[in-house]
Amino acid sequence: MGNREDLLEAAKRCLLEKGYDRTTVRDIASAAKVSMAAIGYHYGSREALLNEALFRAMDDWGDQIGRALAPDAAAGDSPAAQFESKLARLVSSFGENRQFWLASVEAFMQAQRSPELRDQLAAGQAEGRRGLAAMVLGVPEEDVPDSAVRSIGSVQLALISGLMIQWLTDPDAAPSGAEVLAGLRTLLGVPES
Repeated sequence: MGNREDLLEAAKRCLLEKGYDRTTVRDIASAAKVSMAAIGYHYGSREALLNEALFRAMDDWGDQIGRALAPDAAAGDSPAAQFESKLARLVSSFGENRQFWLASVEAFMQAQRSPELRDQLAAGQAEGRRGLAAMVLGVPEEDVPDSAVRSIGSVQLALISGLMIQWLTDPDAAPSGAEVLAGLRTLLGVPES
């Protein structure tokens, strides 16, 4: 790998180990075994490099979410059983990637002071909503109507984000897939089948 790629990999590691705010130029350069000036040369700034590293990590995370939300033959055919199984795998991924989840929450806070980062995160969320809706509908992303992106994709993203925040705060008190399903049924007035 060249310096640019080394810096990107080092920044990803630093994000996971130290978080967005606490990662310094020196930390990244040291981890990449390059000079601190290389960050400015290749990325322009620490923030630009950390943003790129975060989005690359989010791409990796998106693949994991896709696997967690894939249909589960062992769960049976009922939509409720599939939903519960998918949420259980999703929550399990929080424990496997705790540091990434923390870094992503921290980046959302940073975005409130960085219009560029906020725009990048908004674009990522738009792409994520489309992908989530495609998974639910079982169609390619380009075939998902905008109305489904705004409804199905947005609700899926809200559930994932909400579960993640609860899990990061107190994993033992975060709801299970079965509890989320029971709560949704109650909110919608749908009796358990």
